[in-house]
Amino acid sequence: MERPCDPAAQVHDRPASQARPLRPYELASCIDHTLLRRDASPAELHRACDEALRFGFRGVCVYPEHLGQVVSRLDAKALAITVAGFPGGLEPLEDKADQVRAAVASGAAEVDAVLNRDLLRQRDHARVLHEIATLVQAACPARLKIILETGDLTRDERIMAATLAKAAGAACVKTSTGLGHPGATAEDVALLRDVVGLDMGVKASGGIRDLQQCLAMLQAGASIVGTSASVTIMEQAMALGDPESLPGEVS
Repeated sequence: MERPCDPAAQVHDRPASQARPLRPYELASCIDHTLLRRDASPAELHRACDEALRFGFRGVCVYPEHLGQVVSRLDAKALAITVAGFPGGLEPLEDKADQVRAAVASGAAEVDAVLNRDLLRQRDHARVLHEIATLVQAACPARLKIILETGDLTRDERIMAATLAKAAGAACVKTSTGLGHPGATAEDVALLRDVVGLDMGVKASGGIRDLQQCLAMLQAGASIVGTSASVTIMEQAMALGDPESLPGEVS
């Protein structure tokens, strides 16, 4: 297997380890503001970028066809993020790698690529490892996250998928596309964190709609939260009355 390149580390690989109240600006910097709708209008895309800049979100995640607008609007002040193999992950490897290369050429700082779960279910672990490593290499110098769709996997499959993603050099394992059921759970996040350790990202995504859910994911070990309810979460955080801290603690 060809060794993947090692792009420069990006913040938020690790969960916050301090047991203290989490401040709103720290919360915002863990959130990938998400607008994964094919019919998103230019005005909606601009608004999502403006919200990311106003609240200090980590980045904005959109479909590849919308990436150019996001890259231009963010102007490197937040991460431009897109997806590949979305949502099924069953494309031939070279097609998926081409999607990743095209995204990086268009300015993506990160690509969230969907795992081929059929290969995993077949226990063809060598091909899964090769696929992820190929996508990591295709993404350089950007970073690659691997979407597992944990709700569609057994516990053993989740463990194996995360293990292979780490071995292949992925920057992060991500729970869900947001289109499957169930989405992210605190239990799955904790399991992924146990598997990958503290030197790799864990992104919780799928069904995270409010501040309580967001904090639960961070407390379980997520380093990134992907959600389309980012503004609602921040408004709930700031409505608590203390602009400096939130009641949840990050373990």
